[in-house]
Amino acid sequence: MAKASSSKTASKAARKKKPGKVRWGIISTANIGVAKVIPGMLNSKEFEVRAISSRSLPTAKKWAKKLGIPVAYGSYEEMLDDPEIDAVYNPLPNHLHVPLTMAAAAKGKHVLCEKPISITAAEAETLKTAPKGVLISEAFMVRHHPQWLKVRELIKKGKIGTPRAVQVLFSYYNDDPNNVRNMADIGGGAAYDIGCYAIVSGRYFFDAEPTRVVSLVDRDPVFGTDRTTSALMDFGEGRHLTFTVSTQMVPFQRVNILGTKGRIEIEIPFNAPPDAATRIYVDSGKKPGGASAKTVKLAKADQYQLQAESFSRAVRGEEPLEFGVADAILQMRVIDAVFRSEKSGDWEKP
Repeated sequence: MAKASSSKTASKAARKKKPGKVRWGIISTANIGVAKVIPGMLNSKEFEVRAISSRSLPTAKKWAKKLGIPVAYGSYEEMLDDPEIDAVYNPLPNHLHVPLTMAAAAKGKHVLCEKPISITAAEAETLKTAPKGVLISEAFMVRHHPQWLKVRELIKKGKIGTPRAVQVLFSYYNDDPNNVRNMADIGGGAAYDIGCYAIVSGRYFFDAEPTRVVSLVDRDPVFGTDRTTSALMDFGEGRHLTFTVSTQMVPFQRVNILGTKGRIEIEIPFNAPPDAATRIYVDSGKKPGGASAKTVKLAKADQYQLQAESFSRAVRGEEPLEFGVADAILQMRVIDAVFRSEKSGDWEKP
Protein backbone atom coordinates (compact mmCIF):
# COMPACT_ATOMS: atom_id res chain seq x y z
CA MET A 1 0.00 0.00 0.00
CA ALA A 2 1.24 3.45 -0.84
CA LYS A 3 2.62 5.45 2.05
CA ALA A 4 -0.06 7.68 3.57
CA SER A 5 0.41 11.40 4.01
CA SER A 6 0.79 12.79 7.51
CA SER A 7 -2.28 13.36 9.67
CA LYS A 8 -1.52 17.08 9.74
CA THR A 9 -1.51 17.28 5.94
CA ALA A 10 -4.64 15.15 5.67
CA SER A 11 -6.46 17.23 8.25
CA LYS A 12 -5.63 20.45 6.40
CA ALA A 13 -6.86 18.96 3.13
CA ALA A 14 -10.07 17.75 4.73
CA ARG A 15 -10.87 21.14 6.27
CA LYS A 16 -10.21 23.08 3.08
CA LYS A 17 -13.43 24.33 1.59
CA LYS A 18 -14.13 22.66 -1.73
CA PRO A 19 -16.15 24.80 -4.12
CA GLY A 20 -18.75 23.30 -6.40
CA LYS A 21 -19.68 19.65 -6.54
CA VAL A 22 -18.14 16.97 -4.35
CA ARG A 23 -16.05 14.62 -6.50
CA TRP A 24 -16.38 10.96 -5.60
CA GLY A 25 -14.06 8.00 -6.10
CA ILE A 26 -15.24 4.40 -5.81
CA ILE A 27 -13.00 1.87 -4.08
CA SER A 28 -13.38 -1.47 -5.91
CA THR A 29 -15.88 -2.90 -8.37
CA ALA A 30 -17.79 -4.86 -5.71
CA ASN A 31 -21.23 -6.01 -6.87
CA ILE A 32 -23.22 -3.87 -4.44
CA GLY A 33 -21.42 -0.85 -5.81
CA VAL A 34 -21.70 -1.46 -9.53
CA ALA A 35 -25.21 -2.95 -9.34
CA LYS A 36 -26.95 -0.64 -6.87
CA VAL A 37 -25.00 2.15 -5.24
CA ILE A 38 -23.13 3.66 -8.20
CA PRO A 39 -26.16 3.66 -10.55
CA GLY A 40 -28.06 5.52 -7.84
CA MET A 41 -25.22 7.98 -7.36
CA LEU A 42 -24.99 8.62 -11.09
CA ASN A 43 -28.61 9.80 -11.07
CA SER A 44 -27.70 12.79 -8.94
CA LYS A 45 -26.82 16.24 -10.21
CA GLU A 46 -25.55 17.35 -6.78
CA PHE A 47 -22.12 15.72 -7.08
CA GLU A 48 -19.76 14.04 -9.53
CA VAL A 49 -18.61 10.42 -9.64
CA ARG A 50 -15.10 11.07 -10.96
CA ALA A 51 -13.26 7.75 -10.66
CA ILE A 52 -13.50 4.02 -9.96
CA SER A 53 -10.63 1.78 -8.87
CA SER A 54 -9.86 -1.91 -8.89
CA ARG A 55 -6.84 -4.11 -8.27
CA SER A 56 -7.05 -4.78 -12.01
CA LEU A 57 -6.85 -1.84 -14.42
CA PRO A 58 -8.74 -3.70 -17.19
CA THR A 59 -11.57 -4.39 -14.72
CA ALA A 60 -11.65 -0.77 -13.61
CA LYS A 61 -11.69 0.40 -17.22
CA LYS A 62 -14.50 -2.02 -18.08
CA TRP A 63 -16.76 -0.70 -15.34
CA ALA A 64 -15.76 2.91 -15.93
CA LYS A 65 -16.84 2.57 -19.55
CA LYS A 66 -20.02 0.67 -18.68
CA LEU A 67 -21.09 3.15 -16.00
CA GLY A 68 -19.83 6.30 -17.71
CA ILE A 69 -17.23 7.20 -15.07
CA PRO A 70 -14.41 9.43 -16.44
CA VAL A 71 -11.35 7.94 -14.71
CA ALA A 72 -10.25 4.35 -13.99
CA TYR A 73 -7.43 3.32 -11.65
CA GLY A 74 -5.67 -0.04 -11.41
CA SER A 75 -5.09 0.29 -7.66
CA TYR A 76 -6.95 1.77 -4.71
CA GLU A 77 -3.84 3.65 -3.60
CA GLU A 78 -3.47 5.43 -6.95
CA MET A 79 -7.03 6.69 -6.74
CA LEU A 80 -6.56 7.86 -3.15
CA ASP A 81 -3.59 9.92 -4.35
CA ASP A 82 -5.81 11.76 -6.84
CA PRO A 83 -6.15 15.36 -5.54
CA GLU A 84 -9.38 15.73 -7.51
CA ILE A 85 -11.16 13.20 -5.28
CA ASP A 86 -12.99 14.66 -2.27
CA ALA A 87 -14.89 11.62 -0.98
CA VAL A 88 -14.77 7.88 -1.49
CA TYR A 89 -17.28 5.06 -1.25
CA ASN A 90 -15.83 1.86 0.23
CA PRO A 91 -17.78 -1.37 -0.55
CA LEU A 92 -14.88 -3.80 -0.02
CA PRO A 93 -15.34 -7.07 1.93
CA ASN A 94 -15.96 -6.48 5.63
CA HIS A 95 -12.42 -7.16 6.85
CA LEU A 96 -11.10 -4.40 4.57
CA HIS A 97 -13.56 -1.70 5.60
CA VAL A 98 -11.45 -0.14 8.35
CA PRO A 99 -8.01 -0.50 6.70
CA LEU A 100 -9.06 1.19 3.45
CA THR A 101 -11.24 3.75 5.20
CA MET A 102 -8.25 4.78 7.31
CA ALA A 103 -6.01 4.83 4.23
CA ALA A 104 -8.48 7.16 2.50
CA ALA A 105 -8.83 9.35 5.58
CA ALA A 106 -5.05 9.67 5.81
CA LYS A 107 -5.17 11.21 2.33
CA GLY A 108 -7.82 13.70 3.46
CA LYS A 109 -10.70 11.89 1.76
CA HIS A 110 -14.11 11.70 3.40
CA VAL A 111 -15.45 8.12 3.48
CA LEU A 112 -18.86 6.54 3.09
CA CYS A 113 -18.15 2.93 4.11
CA GLU A 114 -20.43 -0.04 3.57
CA LYS A 115 -21.97 -1.81 6.53
CA PRO A 116 -20.86 -3.33 8.81
CA ILE A 117 -18.19 -0.69 9.24
CA SER A 118 -15.87 -3.23 10.89
CA ILE A 119 -15.62 -6.76 12.26
CA THR A 120 -15.60 -5.71 15.93
CA ALA A 121 -16.35 -2.60 17.97
CA ALA A 122 -12.68 -2.45 18.98
CA GLU A 123 -11.71 -2.22 15.32
CA ALA A 124 -14.34 0.46 14.76
CA GLU A 125 -12.87 2.43 17.66
CA THR A 126 -9.69 2.96 15.63
CA LEU A 127 -11.68 5.16 13.25
CA LYS A 128 -11.67 7.81 15.98
CA THR A 129 -7.97 8.33 15.20
CA ALA A 130 -8.74 9.51 11.66
CA PRO A 131 -7.51 13.03 10.88
CA LYS A 132 -9.65 15.80 12.32
CA GLY A 133 -12.11 17.15 9.79
CA VAL A 134 -12.46 13.93 7.79
CA LEU A 135 -16.06 12.69 7.74
CA ILE A 136 -16.70 8.94 8.03
CA SER A 137 -20.15 7.37 7.90
CA GLU A 138 -21.56 3.84 7.78
CA ALA A 139 -23.67 3.31 4.66
CA PHE A 140 -27.10 2.43 6.01
CA MET A 141 -28.96 3.79 3.01
CA VAL A 142 -32.34 2.88 4.51
CA ARG A 143 -32.07 5.79 6.93
CA HIS A 144 -32.30 8.15 3.96
CA HIS A 145 -35.32 6.59 2.26
CA PRO A 146 -38.59 8.58 2.51
CA GLN A 147 -40.42 5.55 3.91
CA TRP A 148 -38.08 5.31 6.91
CA LEU A 149 -38.25 9.05 7.46
CA LYS A 150 -42.05 8.92 7.27
CA VAL A 151 -42.29 6.06 9.76
CA ARG A 152 -40.04 7.85 12.24
CA GLU A 153 -42.14 11.01 11.79
CA LEU A 154 -45.37 9.11 12.51
CA ILE A 155 -43.86 7.50 15.60
CA LYS A 156 -42.68 10.86 16.96
CA LYS A 157 -46.15 12.33 16.34
CA GLY A 158 -47.67 9.57 18.48
CA LYS A 159 -49.53 7.88 15.63
CA ILE A 160 -49.10 4.45 17.24
CA GLY A 161 -48.93 5.65 20.83
CA THR A 162 -45.87 4.56 22.74
CA PRO A 163 -43.69 2.25 20.60
CA ARG A 164 -43.10 -1.03 22.43
CA ALA A 165 -41.92 -3.58 19.87
CA VAL A 166 -39.96 -3.69 16.63
CA GLN A 167 -40.05 -7.02 14.81
CA VAL A 168 -37.81 -7.74 11.83
CA LEU A 169 -37.54 -10.64 9.39
CA PHE A 170 -34.87 -10.52 6.68
CA SER A 171 -33.62 -13.51 4.69
CA TYR A 172 -32.23 -14.74 1.39
CA TYR A 173 -30.73 -18.00 0.11
CA ASN A 174 -27.03 -18.12 -0.80
CA ASP A 175 -24.93 -21.28 -0.40
CA ASP A 176 -22.16 -20.33 -2.84
CA PRO A 177 -18.83 -21.17 -1.14
CA ASN A 178 -17.06 -18.53 -3.25
CA ASN A 179 -19.34 -15.72 -2.10
CA VAL A 180 -17.80 -13.40 0.53
CA ARG A 181 -20.98 -13.69 2.60
CA ASN A 182 -20.12 -17.33 3.22
CA MET A 183 -16.50 -16.74 4.29
CA ALA A 184 -16.29 -16.62 8.06
CA ASP A 185 -12.69 -15.37 8.26
CA ILE A 186 -13.45 -12.13 6.43
CA GLY A 187 -16.71 -11.24 8.14
CA GLY A 188 -19.32 -13.34 6.36
CA GLY A 189 -22.59 -14.53 7.84
CA ALA A 190 -26.13 -13.36 8.47
CA ALA A 191 -25.52 -11.07 11.45
CA TYR A 192 -22.89 -8.96 9.72
CA ASP A 193 -24.62 -8.87 6.34
CA ILE A 194 -28.30 -8.34 7.21
CA GLY A 195 -28.62 -8.61 10.99
CA CYS A 196 -27.04 -5.17 11.06
CA TYR A 197 -30.17 -3.84 9.31
CA ALA A 198 -32.41 -5.41 11.94
CA ILE A 199 -30.33 -3.82 14.69
CA VAL A 200 -30.33 -0.41 13.07
CA SER A 201 -34.13 -0.70 12.72
CA GLY A 202 -34.52 -0.92 16.49
CA ARG A 203 -31.97 1.81 17.16
CA TYR A 204 -33.53 4.14 14.56
CA PHE A 205 -37.21 3.72 15.37
CA PHE A 206 -36.81 3.61 19.16
CA ASP A 207 -34.21 6.40 18.94
CA ALA A 208 -32.32 4.59 21.70
CA GLU A 209 -29.65 1.97 22.36
CA PRO A 210 -30.26 -1.57 23.67
CA THR A 211 -29.24 -2.24 27.27
CA ARG A 212 -28.94 -6.02 26.91
CA VAL A 213 -29.00 -8.66 24.18
CA VAL A 214 -29.64 -12.40 23.99
CA SER A 215 -29.23 -14.42 20.80
CA LEU A 216 -29.66 -17.83 19.21
CA VAL A 217 -27.32 -18.71 16.36
CA ASP A 218 -27.21 -21.63 13.91
CA ARG A 219 -23.93 -21.97 12.00
CA ASP A 220 -23.33 -23.62 8.66
CA PRO A 221 -21.30 -26.79 9.34
CA VAL A 222 -19.09 -26.20 6.30
CA PHE A 223 -18.73 -22.41 6.10
CA GLY A 224 -18.71 -21.73 9.82
CA THR A 225 -20.81 -18.62 9.25
CA ASP A 226 -24.01 -17.88 11.15
CA ARG A 227 -26.64 -18.86 8.61
CA THR A 228 -29.61 -18.12 10.87
CA THR A 229 -29.43 -15.66 13.75
CA SER A 230 -32.23 -14.55 16.03
CA ALA A 231 -32.06 -12.07 18.86
CA LEU A 232 -34.08 -10.32 21.53
CA MET A 233 -32.92 -6.85 22.55
CA ASP A 234 -34.06 -4.81 25.53
CA PHE A 235 -34.16 -1.07 24.85
CA GLY A 236 -35.49 -0.24 28.31
CA GLU A 237 -38.88 1.23 29.23
CA GLY A 238 -40.60 -1.91 27.96
CA ARG A 239 -39.22 -1.60 24.42
CA HIS A 240 -38.17 -4.80 22.64
CA LEU A 241 -36.50 -5.55 19.31
CA THR A 242 -36.85 -9.12 18.05
CA PHE A 243 -35.45 -10.37 14.77
CA THR A 244 -34.54 -13.39 12.70
CA VAL A 245 -32.12 -13.09 9.80
CA SER A 246 -30.83 -15.84 7.56
CA THR A 247 -28.59 -16.43 4.54
CA GLN A 248 -30.21 -19.78 3.85
CA MET A 249 -33.96 -19.22 3.87
CA VAL A 250 -36.53 -18.08 1.33
CA PRO A 251 -36.05 -14.42 0.38
CA PHE A 252 -38.25 -12.20 2.53
CA GLN A 253 -38.12 -8.94 4.44
CA ARG A 254 -40.52 -7.05 6.68
CA VAL A 255 -40.47 -4.61 9.58
CA ASN A 256 -43.30 -4.13 12.04
CA ILE A 257 -43.39 -1.46 14.73
CA LEU A 258 -46.07 -1.95 17.36
CA GLY A 259 -47.19 0.63 19.87
CA THR A 260 -49.87 1.07 22.50
CA LYS A 261 -52.36 2.51 19.99
CA GLY A 262 -51.34 1.18 16.61
CA ARG A 263 -48.93 -0.58 14.30
CA ILE A 264 -46.81 0.41 11.30
CA GLU A 265 -45.62 -2.16 8.77
CA ILE A 266 -42.94 -1.47 6.17
CA GLU A 267 -43.57 -3.65 3.14
CA ILE A 268 -40.08 -3.57 1.57
CA PRO A 269 -37.92 -2.04 4.30
CA PHE A 270 -34.40 -2.74 3.07
CA ASN A 271 -34.29 -3.35 -0.70
CA ALA A 272 -36.78 -0.67 -1.64
CA PRO A 273 -37.05 -0.48 -5.46
CA PRO A 274 -35.58 2.75 -6.88
CA ASP A 275 -38.05 2.87 -9.75
CA ALA A 276 -41.36 2.24 -7.98
CA ALA A 277 -43.41 3.65 -5.15
CA THR A 278 -43.16 2.05 -1.71
CA ARG A 279 -45.89 1.40 0.82
CA ILE A 280 -46.21 1.42 4.56
CA TYR A 281 -49.32 0.33 6.44
CA VAL A 282 -50.67 2.19 9.46
CA ASP A 283 -53.02 -0.01 11.44
CA SER A 284 -55.18 0.97 14.42
CA GLY A 285 -55.72 -2.71 15.17
CA LYS A 286 -59.50 -2.25 15.36
CA LYS A 287 -60.07 -5.08 12.89
CA PRO A 288 -58.23 -8.45 12.87
CA GLY A 289 -55.88 -9.56 10.14
CA GLY A 290 -54.79 -6.05 9.26
CA ALA A 291 -58.22 -5.17 7.87
CA SER A 292 -58.11 -1.77 9.56
CA ALA A 293 -54.71 -0.89 8.08
CA LYS A 294 -54.47 2.22 5.93
CA THR A 295 -51.94 2.35 3.11
CA VAL A 296 -49.51 5.24 2.92
CA LYS A 297 -47.84 5.40 -0.48
CA LEU A 298 -44.42 7.01 -0.84
CA ALA A 299 -43.15 8.30 -4.16
CA LYS A 300 -40.32 6.38 -5.81
CA ALA A 301 -36.86 7.27 -4.55
CA ASP A 302 -33.36 5.88 -4.87
CA GLN A 303 -32.04 5.50 -1.35
CA TYR A 304 -28.45 5.17 -2.58
CA GLN A 305 -28.71 8.48 -4.40
CA LEU A 306 -30.24 10.16 -1.35
CA GLN A 307 -27.55 8.72 0.91
CA ALA A 308 -24.71 10.06 -1.24
CA GLU A 309 -26.41 13.44 -1.59
CA SER A 310 -26.76 13.75 2.18
CA PHE A 311 -23.12 12.82 2.72
CA SER A 312 -22.04 15.27 0.02
CA ARG A 313 -23.94 18.09 1.71
CA ALA A 314 -22.15 17.26 4.94
CA VAL A 315 -18.81 17.34 3.12
CA ARG A 316 -19.68 20.78 1.76
CA GLY A 317 -20.60 21.91 5.26
CA GLU A 318 -24.22 22.54 4.33
CA GLU A 319 -25.61 20.22 7.00
CA PRO A 320 -24.23 18.20 9.92
CA LEU A 321 -23.39 14.52 9.48
CA GLU A 322 -26.20 12.78 11.37
CA PHE A 323 -24.59 9.34 11.59
CA GLY A 324 -20.83 9.37 12.03
CA VAL A 325 -18.15 7.24 13.68
CA ALA A 326 -19.75 7.38 17.13
CA ASP A 327 -22.97 5.89 15.76
CA ALA A 328 -21.06 3.17 13.89
CA ILE A 329 -19.21 2.17 17.09
CA LEU A 330 -22.50 1.85 18.99
CA GLN A 331 -23.85 -0.34 16.17
CA MET A 332 -20.81 -2.63 16.31
CA ARG A 333 -21.08 -2.98 20.09
CA VAL A 334 -24.52 -4.49 19.61
CA ILE A 335 -23.25 -6.96 16.99
CA ASP A 336 -20.42 -7.92 19.35
CA ALA A 337 -23.00 -8.59 22.07
CA VAL A 338 -24.95 -10.87 19.72
CA PHE A 339 -21.88 -13.06 19.22
CA ARG A 340 -20.94 -13.01 22.92
CA SER A 341 -24.44 -14.17 23.78
CA GLU A 342 -24.11 -17.00 21.26
CA LYS A 343 -21.18 -18.31 23.28
CA SER A 344 -22.41 -17.52 26.79
CA GLY A 345 -26.05 -18.49 26.25
CA ASP A 346 -26.95 -15.51 28.42
CA TRP A 347 -27.83 -11.82 28.25
CA GLU A 348 -24.94 -9.59 27.22
CA LYS A 349 -24.51 -5.83 27.47
CA PRO A 350 -23.42 -3.98 24.32
